[in-house]
Amino acid sequence: MNASPAPDSPRLTSLSHGGGCGCKIAPGVLSQILQQGGAGAVMPPELLVGIETADDAAVYRLNDSQALVATTDFFMPIVDDPYEFGRIAATNALSDVYAMGGRPIMALALVAMPVSRLPLDVIGAIIRGGQDVCRAAGIPIAGGHTIDSVEPIYGLVAMGLVHPDRVRRNAGARPGDVLVLGKPLGVGVYSAALKKEQLGDAHYREMIASTTLLNTPGPLLAALPGVHAITDVTGFGLAGHALEMARGAGVTVAVDWARVPLLPGVAELAAAGFVTGASGRNWAGYGADVVLAHGLPATAQALATDPQTSGGLLVACAPGSVDEVLAVFAREGFARAAVIGGVQAGPARLELR
Repeated sequence: MNASPAPDSPRLTSLSHGGGCGCKIAPGVLSQILQQGGAGAVMPPELLVGIETADDAAVYRLNDSQALVATTDFFMPIVDDPYEFGRIAATNALSDVYAMGGRPIMALALVAMPVSRLPLDVIGAIIRGGQDVCRAAGIPIAGGHTIDSVEPIYGLVAMGLVHPDRVRRNAGARPGDVLVLGKPLGVGVYSAALKKEQLGDAHYREMIASTTLLNTPGPLLAALPGVHAITDVTGFGLAGHALEMARGAGVTVAVDWARVPLLPGVAELAAAGFVTGASGRNWAGYGADVVLAHGLPATAQALATDPQTSGGLLVACAPGSVDEVLAVFAREGFARAAVIGGVQAGPARLELR
């Protein structure tokens, strides 16, 4: 199960008030904060993607064939094993580069640790986990910053390159598109069970496997002309990130709930009450723009809003490109990628059917 590095070391999750992408500020609160600081911002023409549609990363045009993708992501422990925490955090941070269609080129480490409470070997294991993920992605951790903190926090500044014509925003979906999800849902539910020491070994292994699987299909998908939009599903849940896609394009996104893949045992765990507080905060922030069909399972709302740490890519593509998209996912090791719905003309909202 969730390994502990040393008998005299506290559980990592006991040192933080939240874990993984469930730490995100609630979407409604975040919107208010961003509105306070948006006036007068400098927006050069080279900035291809900024904060306007809550996209996954910023993109800055360097020349006719290259654009820089820049992002940062960091959070508090979602597991107690320090090495796995480092791997999960790094995989999650690099995902935003892949989601824009980019290939990572380097990263900087962000390390904030309660040095007086955590043994140095534990902190070292966290950093080593991040380094191993970056090595697997073929990039260096070229620097970073460290501070002494009350809670343990780890993440990366990630940078990548993409051809300007292959940038895939979350706002490019078109009526008639098909939606494909790359990873099954349920990481937040697993984390809630783990925090209460009720997550079995097999489910823990599923959690680690999902959250450390790099979203490498991103740039391959962006090279397909029929792929119109890509985002990754993280802290705001499938519903929140699908809704951002709907708002960005001014369309209705419809999800067929029966087709949404779930991690093993997640439906049962959610029914037993293992749901994160972030799920409720997510619904409070955007639920007014989500239509829930009659007859959905009782857990559908909680699972649709379940915060995904290092979640899968959500792709909007032309119907004729679905087989190519699924083939890319399969070649990259995403065995449970699935068609989950579609895009239609209509108000900017999400419909769960």
